[in-house]
Amino acid sequence: MKIENTKAQMRKGVLEYCILSVLKDNDAYVAEILDTLKDAKLLVVEGTIYPLLTRLKNAGLLNYRWEESTSGPPRKYYGLTETGKLFLNELTTTWDELQNAVNIVTSTKNTKDE
Repeated sequence: MKIENTKAQMRKGVLEYCILSVLKDNDAYVAEILDTLKDAKLLVVEGTIYPLLTRLKNAGLLNYRWEESTSGPPRKYYGLTETGKLFLNELTTTWDELQNAVNIVTSTKNTKDE
């Protein structure tokens, strides 16, 4: 089993949550979303993010608007819908519970090994 495959699956599992979290306070266009994820060391390529944004939009969690840009073509800004905000709140609760459970299991395991 290759560690890179497992690491990639772990990152994929939290990507939706991270994208919704990026959009929690402000609308953003794809380059801004990618930069935020990159700054957090979550390397995501455009070929991955566009289908995910479309899926989130089709699920009613995101909307978008076009805005003129002074440095090129118009930009598509994504933002959370009301449903998206509620969904993000649920994911945050689930993430907190999951993180706590994983911390308990991994720290208990390490303590037992000593």
